Amino acid sequence: MHRFAKYCWFVLAWTVLVILWGAYVRATGSGAGCGNHWPLCNGEFLPQPKQIETSIEFTHRLLSGGALLLIFAMLVWGWKTSEKGQPVRKGLIASTIFIITEALLGASLVLFGLVTTNQSISRVAVMALHLLNTFFLLASIALTAWWAGGGKPISIENQGYTPLMLGIGLAGIAIVGMSGAITALGDTLFPAESLAHGLELESNPGAHFLIRLRIYHPLIAILAGAYLLILLNRLRKHRLDEIPRKIGILLSIIILIQWGAGLVNVILLAPVPMQIIHLLIADLVWILLVLFSAEVLSLSTDNHKFVSIPEVS
Repeated sequence: MHRFAKYCWFVLAWTVLVILWGAYVRATGSGAGCGNHWPLCNGEFLPQPKQIETSIEFTHRLLSGGALLLIFAMLVWGWKTSEKGQPVRKGLIASTIFIITEALLGASLVLFGLVTTNQSISRVAVMALHLLNTFFLLASIALTAWWAGGGKPISIENQGYTPLMLGIGLAGIAIVGMSGAITALGDTLFPAESLAHGLELESNPGAHFLIRLRIYHPLIAILAGAYLLILLNRLRKHRLDEIPRKIGILLSIIILIQWGAGLVNVILLAPVPMQIIHLLIADLVWILLVLFSAEVLSLSTDNHKFVSIPEVS
C-alpha cells in the first residue's frame, strides 16, 4: 500500500490548504462572495466574478470540492487494497464521514448568513464546531496515511495512564483550536487600533462578548502547551521507540514556535498573513500530536513491549 499511503499524505496536505484558504475567506470578509447560494455561486455553476470577494469564496469552494472528491477516491482505492479488519478501513470511514459533515457545516454558514459582519452566538457556535470537525477530519486522514504506511493498530490495554494523559492533551489542543477560531473571528469583526486599545476593549465589561473572550485563548494555549511539553518529556523518558521519540521532539519544537507566533500575532494585531501562519502551525501541532499518540499506543507485534507512565498508587 506504499503508493496509497503517499496518496493519503497528499490528501492531507490538500485538506490543510483548504483549511487555510477557508481562514483567508473569513479574514477577508469574503464569506458572502457567492451570496447565500450553495453549492452554486450567486446562482451560477461557473460564475464570472465581478468582485474579489467572489473570486476568493469561489476558489475556496473549488478547493473544498476537490477535497471531497479526493477523499471519496481515497475511500474506493483504500477499500480495494485493504483487507477486512485492517485499521486503515476505520480511517477511511471516519475521513469520509468528517468530510461530509465539514461540507455541511460550511454550507450552513453560507445558507444561514453566518458570514461577513454577523456577530451572533450562532455563528460562534457553528465556527467552533466547524473547527472541531476539521481537527477530526485531519486526524482521520493522518491516521489513514499512517496505517497505510505500516502503522500498527492502536491499543489502550496495559498502557497505564498513558491513554488518559494523551487524551487530555488531545482534548486540550482541540479546545485551543476552538477558542482560537472564536478569537480570530473577534479580531476580524472588531479589529483593535493598537495593542493598548485592544487590552482596554477586552477589560471593558460592556464590550461585545467576542472582544471579552479574546483574552482567554492565549491563556488556554499556554496551559495546554505547557501540559503537552511536560507530558512529551516524561513519555520520552519511558518510551524506548525511536520514531515516537523523534515525533515528540519535533512536536515540542513546534509548540514553542506556535507560542512565539501567537505572541507576534497579538503584537501585530492579527494581520491576515499572520493569522494564516498561526493556523498552519496549529494544524501541524494537532497532526503531530495525533501521530505521536498513535505511535505511542500502537501494538508492537514484534516484541509486545509496552512502557507506560508509572501509575500513582
